[in-house]
Amino acid sequence: MQSDLKRVLYGEAEIAARLDQLAAQITADYSGKELTVLAILNGSLIFMADLLRRIPLPLQLDCLRVKSYYGGTISTGRVQFDPAALPLVHGRHVLLLDDILDSGNTLAAIIEAIRLEGKPLSLKSCVLLRKTKKRSLSIGADYVGFDIADEFVVGYGLDYQERYRNLPLIGVLKT
Repeated sequence: MQSDLKRVLYGEAEIAARLDQLAAQITADYSGKELTVLAILNGSLIFMADLLRRIPLPLQLDCLRVKSYYGGTISTGRVQFDPAALPLVHGRHVLLLDDILDSGNTLAAIIEAIRLEGKPLSLKSCVLLRKTKKRSLSIGADYVGFDIADEFVVGYGLDYQERYRNLPLIGVLKT
């Protein structure tokens, strides 16, 4: 699978070191609080597992299946998820985990649904990757693993047509 990559952006050691830093920051920010983590599937699964093992806080974990890519390399802009599937987060500190901030449509839709339906005490977002590009929506992430150029990346949970998720690195896919 690595032969399908144009180049590797981040290897295992770089990812692990950055996760240590993110976990330390999140742990400090939520010290003394109980955290509810909501991970967006499937892309954030590996990121979530590795990050949460580094956070020594009491927390609850839930997942939400969301879809905005339908086989291609560009987000369709159409975010599909069931708002009724959102966990109960009323009065809780919520950390939303996603693999990548690209167009911002997915993060914006989920944040809006959580704020409207869930009424959390606080809500922050954490992404493994943030593409440095103009977005039509004014959306950001509170915690960011790495900033990357506007290229299609795979590995470490990110996929192309459900392949490459199990690569232990993040690389640019040949197109």
